[in-house]
Amino acid sequence: MAGSHKSNLILRIEQKKARVGIIGLGYVGLPLMLRCCEMGYPVIGFDLDQNKIKKLCQGKSYIEYIPSEVIQANLSKFEATFDFSRAAEADVLILCVPTPLNKYREPDLSFIVKTMESVLPYLRAGQMVCLESTTYPGTTDEELAPRIQSRGLIIGQEVFLLFSPERIDPGNLQFSAHNIPKVCGGFTPNCLEVGVKFYSHIIDKVVPVSSTRVAELTKILENIHRAVNIGLVNEMKIVADKMGIDIHEAIAAAATKPFGFIPYQPGPGLGGHCIPIDPFYLTWKAREYGVHTRFIELAGEINAAMPNYVVSKIIFALNSKHKAVKQSRILILGIAYKKNIDDSRESPSIVIMEKLHQLGAQLSYSDPHIPVFPKIHDTIFDLSSTSLNAEALKQYDCVVLATDHDLFDYQLIKKSAQLIVDCRGRYSEAHDSIIKA
Repeated sequence: MAGSHKSNLILRIEQKKARVGIIGLGYVGLPLMLRCCEMGYPVIGFDLDQNKIKKLCQGKSYIEYIPSEVIQANLSKFEATFDFSRAAEADVLILCVPTPLNKYREPDLSFIVKTMESVLPYLRAGQMVCLESTTYPGTTDEELAPRIQSRGLIIGQEVFLLFSPERIDPGNLQFSAHNIPKVCGGFTPNCLEVGVKFYSHIIDKVVPVSSTRVAELTKILENIHRAVNIGLVNEMKIVADKMGIDIHEAIAAAATKPFGFIPYQPGPGLGGHCIPIDPFYLTWKAREYGVHTRFIELAGEINAAMPNYVVSKIIFALNSKHKAVKQSRILILGIAYKKNIDDSRESPSIVIMEKLHQLGAQLSYSDPHIPVFPKIHDTIFDLSSTSLNAEALKQYDCVVLATDHDLFDYQLIKKSAQLIVDCRGRYSEAHDSIIKA
């Protein structure tokens, strides 16, 4: 009987009769849902945000780089709901929920735990359950497995539990849900077999690993690699600035070496839902094993301090024009955490704005991807994006290039702004009105 659950589920997957349930329809879950639809699987999308559900049912997208036309093309292939009882209808359940840090900078697994407990009454034999949310090694084994077992279900025989980390890069047109290799780890070999079979039908390449813990560590290692290297170039930027050297020129020259060097670009700090947060999941878990993760924490300190560095450069720039920060009109260019997307989570631009506000600056922002300042931020800003033209730019005492969207007219900005603080290295030439930060 145990073998029949696995073989029946694999058969349904192969015949594309398996119904896929995706929980959490954000930057990870929505692209995955659409990919499953495109590959011929019926899908139920779950989210607690009723506004998202309403928009999806109307064929509207709420993520900028996913056109509404793509939603409309797949309307007949998915259902969107906030009714978690319908999890019983799904043969494959994929959890794509947030994993933030709490106020003590410790892992907050409440979204994972609450989601699992919401679907727990509706779990049944013959289902695959996969967590895609980035988390510390052991989460799947320690948090999900016991809850499934509490239902009397045998993992590996009746229910097939996996961890397969999301690797989405929002706004990246070269890599999307289907062509980023999919790491997959199972709670048991049977779980892995089912997971590989499913993901191989929707992802171009599947990379099986020996356990859920290896898969969990893989994703955190990827993000730590970026966080540490970005921390390194951010520190090098400060050193280079003191020496009067353009760090961007040095990085470009170093990148000509065909081996042994990977170019990372400095900036005003780290943002997004992954790199500023995920490394601290491992830092927290490592303490359980008596390990102090010094590289991770040092990189975190450097990256978290970058907004202060930018503010100090803004103060210096204004002083060079015999102006104080207080009452100065400052325009922030870009509040998304990286260029060409509409996501401002953990954005260093917001931190810079908060610090400048505390110093008495009069703030505006311009971001072609974020027309209204997002309400998700616990700030006092009630702003809309400013349109850029020569006359408007001339009105500001300082323009801060925080996020270098391709839609900005950099020649117009250079020609019209009184003073520019460039955090992204877009202006390589020396100029009296341009300060590198």
